[in-house]
Formats: sequence, structure tokens, C-alpha cells
Amino acid sequence: MLVGLLVATAVAISGCGGSPADTPVATVSPTGTETTQTALREPRQLVSRNKTLKIRLVAQMRTVDLGGKQVRALTYNGEYMPPTIRLRPGDQLDLTLVNMLPEHTNLHTHGWHVSPRGNSDNIYLHIHPGQTYHYSYRLPKDLAPGTYWYHSHGHPFSEPQVLAGLSGAIIIDGLENYLPPELRNITQRLIALKDFQVRDGAIPTAGIDSNAPTTRTVNGQIDPVITIRPGETQLWRMANIGADIAYKVNLPGTRFLVIAQDANPVNEPWGADTIVMPPGSRFDVLVQGPAAGRSTLRTLEYTTGPAGDDYPETTLATLVSTGEPMTPAALPATFAPVDDLAKDKIDRRRTITFSENGDSTQFYIGGKQFAADRIDIRARLNTTEEWTVNNTSDEEHTFHIHVNDFQVMSINGKPYNARGWQDTVQLPLRGEVVIRMRFRNYLGKYPYHCHILNHEDHGMMANIEVVP
Repeated sequence: MLVGLLVATAVAISGCGGSPADTPVATVSPTGTETTQTALREPRQLVSRNKTLKIRLVAQMRTVDLGGKQVRALTYNGEYMPPTIRLRPGDQLDLTLVNMLPEHTNLHTHGWHVSPRGNSDNIYLHIHPGQTYHYSYRLPKDLAPGTYWYHSHGHPFSEPQVLAGLSGAIIIDGLENYLPPELRNITQRLIALKDFQVRDGAIPTAGIDSNAPTTRTVNGQIDPVITIRPGETQLWRMANIGADIAYKVNLPGTRFLVIAQDANPVNEPWGADTIVMPPGSRFDVLVQGPAAGRSTLRTLEYTTGPAGDDYPETTLATLVSTGEPMTPAALPATFAPVDDLAKDKIDRRRTITFSENGDSTQFYIGGKQFAADRIDIRARLNTTEEWTVNNTSDEEHTFHIHVNDFQVMSINGKPYNARGWQDTVQLPLRGEVVIRMRFRNYLGKYPYHCHILNHEDHGMMANIEVVP
């Protein structure tokens, strides 16, 4: 009875752009063979009304259709690709989470600058099997617009719960306000990247090997068709909402123009042929339709190092450029104001070390494994700190911190041209990244960790407490 139940103040709408769900699209391959694929589907959207959104999410195992096969997965409201939560800065979100799983879980609103205490973004909560918990989030009026996501953060079950399906997208509106007027009503598409493995008819929740063959999906679909007109400009909200693996996203013949990274609008949009997306990262990009025809959105070969994983090149989606050509719009050269932390006085400098044991089964920060009740760092409110984050292992790690985003200052000693803040950064193997953070608005304890969730679950997480 609880599955799919929404409180009356939630509004469910279809996504912007795209074809109706399960619409077959006939495409012709370069060899002339006609095939039928499914159009990209947008997840249902739950949108705030009168500055309030009330929703109910039920976490449970269900059988879902993944690429035409029936697979047991963990779902929110019975969906492998659950609803997108859509809000505006200053809104109130009241979220009821019902746990129908066999172990505890909780919910993390990844990237939000909100309180880490009580029934807000508190990842130390254990919502036990059969329990219901009520979260309440008050978004600050200056919360940055862009693409965020929500997922289980129930230690030590983060990896299996997210891999099996417990992740979805969040959109905070307002990014389009920085675009030129002629681009403010363009088609928006969610490109949510999730991967799954199947063992005995289910996505495994034990004995997971992140280096094993895995199926990549976009919005829970395998190789869907994305349509665009030649010359048309679209806004793609690309988000890696999987548990462990990185993507190296490429669209031959088309450049991505990045206008926000990790839901932080940039001051100067930057173009890229290829974007590396470690777990948890998001990039809001402008894409312009190529000449009529088809091309392949793909993830290229990528390795995280000798002790890490090797991912093969894989097709993510098929882009079909069709219809009446449009004159390409002029793309913005400048975008949003950015608070440059390079100008801040540094109140404290720290060195943080990520490491692992010889067989890459145990992971450490500062030589220690995670303990929920231990405070590893105390920082003072309204101060700015500079952290040198070292990686002493032979694989990359993905640094992430809750509540307060950061500005990258340098990578391996080379100054970094930061065009804005971010909440994830890839740590090079045997290397270092220097970041700056300003601790503002919120007191309390929250974690920083590797967002490769296997590493987090096996110790690579620590606690910071912000004090007056």
C-alpha cells in the first residue's frame, strides 16, 4: 500500500523534453541496418508547490525490468530509477522514509548545504527494518542551483544499497537564470548514470566486485535514444549516481560546455570533449546538436590505477540528430559570480592522508578506520581552512565532504584553474590535492570520505565537527 504513495502537496510531472516512456525509436546504423531502440525516459518529478514539498519514499526490494530482464533490485517506491525531487532555494522538504529492507538504512541529500543535525542531513541515523522516519530540510535561500542527488548512507551498507538501486536525482531550479534570455527555455535532460551487476537474478548486495563486468545505464535504461535537432542547444544534467565506478564521458564530434560542477555554477563556462566523472560527481552542460545523423554517447576506457579498477569503453546512449536544423545559439562566455577562496585569510592548514592496506581490502584516513563516535577534526565556524589531501595508495580515491563545498587550489603541486566550488575531487594515485573550505552557517558533526562506496564502507571515512 505504501509503494508510490505521495502526500497531497507533492506534484508529479514528466520531465522536460524527450519522448513518452517506452517510445520505440527507429534508427539506422552506419552500416545501414535499421534497429529499434527506446527513447530516453525522464523519471517522474516531484515538484514543490508554495515553497513546500512533502513526499514519502519506501525502500524495499522489488523485481524491476532492466533492459528487458526481470531483476530483483533495491528500490524507492518500487522504481530502480526513482522520482527526481525538484525544489527551489528557500523551499521546505518534508520527507518520510519507510525502511522495508532487512538491514538499517538512512538518506543523504548529497551536496546540500543544510544542517547535519537532528532530522536534517544526518547520516549517523539508523532507520531499522520496519521503521519510519521523518526528515525535514529547510533549504537556504542562497543554495546554489544545479543537479544534486539522494542516496543511502547507512554505514556499512552504502555500497550494496546504492549499487542495488537506492539513488535518485535532485534538481534545484535557478541555473537557467544565468543563461542568456534566448537559452532560458531550452530542453533539459537528466543523464543519470547508474550501473548494475546481476547474480542469481538479483543485483548482488554481498561479495561485490567493482571491477567485474557491469551494465551501464542512463536513467535506468540501456542505450536509450536521445533526440536533438541539428544546431539545437540542450541542457544536460549529467550525474554519476552509482556506488563505485568512474565514467569518462565522450560524445564524438560534440563538445560539452560546463556551466556547473557539483551543483556550483561556474564563473567561466569551459568546453571539454571528454569529462571524467568519479562517483558522486555532477556536471551541468550545454550540448548543441551536430549535423543530422547519429552518434554515440559513451564512456571511454578508464583505469583507477594498478591497485584499482579497469573499465572498458561502453556505449551509454545513442544521440539522434534529426528534424529542421536550427541556427546554433551563441554560447555564454561568462556565467555566474563565484566566491573566490583564494582571497580568504587561511585560519588553519591541515594534511589529510588517504591510504589502504596491501591487498586493498581495508582503507584508512589518517591511518585510522572510521568510527562513528570519534571526532577526527574540529573546525571553527566562520573560518577558512586549507587542506592538503594526500593519496599514498596505487589507486585513485574520490574525496567528498558533506555540508560545505570546497575550492581546488592545486593538483600535484600545479595551480588549478578553479572556475567554482565542488564537492568531489579525484585524488591522483601517489599524489595530492590542495583544497580550501569556508565553514559557514552550520554547527555539528558530519563526514568526509572516499565516494567509492566500497572504500567508504571498509573504513575510508572520518568525522569533522564544526564548533562555535
